[in-house]
Amino acid sequence: MTPFERALRERIASDGPITVEAYMEACNSYYYATRDPLGAAGDFTTAPEVSQMFGEMVGAALADCWARAGRPAGAVYAELGPGRGTLASDALRVMRAAGFAGEAHLVETSPVLRSLQAEADPDAQWHDTIDDLPDAPLLLVANEFFDALPVRQLADGVERRVMVAAGGLAFDRDGAIVEVSPARDEAAAAVARKLAANGGAAIVVDYGHAKTAPGDTLQAVRGHRFAPLLANPGEQDLTAHVDFEALAKAAEPAKATAVVTQGDWLRRLGIEARAEALIKANPDKSTEVHAALERLIDGAQMGELFKVMAIDSAGWPAPAGLA
Repeated sequence: MTPFERALRERIASDGPITVEAYMEACNSYYYATRDPLGAAGDFTTAPEVSQMFGEMVGAALADCWARAGRPAGAVYAELGPGRGTLASDALRVMRAAGFAGEAHLVETSPVLRSLQAEADPDAQWHDTIDDLPDAPLLLVANEFFDALPVRQLADGVERRVMVAAGGLAFDRDGAIVEVSPARDEAAAAVARKLAANGGAAIVVDYGHAKTAPGDTLQAVRGHRFAPLLANPGEQDLTAHVDFEALAKAAEPAKATAVVTQGDWLRRLGIEARAEALIKANPDKSTEVHAALERLIDGAQMGELFKVMAIDSAGWPAPAGLA
């Protein structure tokens, strides 16, 4: 038993069963603070790690949005939960080529990931919360950020909790599950407040559903495989499907666009043409580029499950492909 699991069990023994929300928050806080979870040696792989094309499409969409907004000189690039910094690096390369010279601001609390981000984006500035971002027009992206924020689970209308039973961790009740996430709602509202006050646009990419629906979507991933939810607390990634309809409601008074699939959005931005250009420049990597493209846009892989939504302020255009 790890020291974290021992402390978690002691907490439950002292205070009684804890909510699913508290369990997920505690586990993910420890998990992300103590490791690099990405890549073949980690537990999962995100779109920016699949191919540079993903970050380039994000950068192109943000650069175009900035240009159509009049190229405001004070605008900054911002990212929530930036992983290894790969997305920021790829997006900013495209944005710099388009004339964007703004600062890069990353919202990240993990010291391990901040160190990796500093290698990829040495000029970036770091913040602990969304509210700490500068009061400036934001060109913001959140890729697989909201899915890791804690959810509450109600089983037949009663808060579901985690307890110790038969020597292990267990849920205290089953039933028809409904998930809500005050943490996600507050994060979306914080982004909206920044955009409404200072201008800008945000692109949210995550896996989930366009419309609010009941169901248990909480899952654990370890070593690129699904794992038992309550096994090895703090040693595996806990996520739940993002409710984009709830995010859009929480993002008022800024304006949220209609939700589209990741595959459709990337196609609209021209990712297939970008793939062909990469292959032309690197014929020996044709198979690798085609495989990455398929993983990003194919409906059986990331193309359908992952959704994209924009949040933009009054006077700013919606990012390309999301209008």
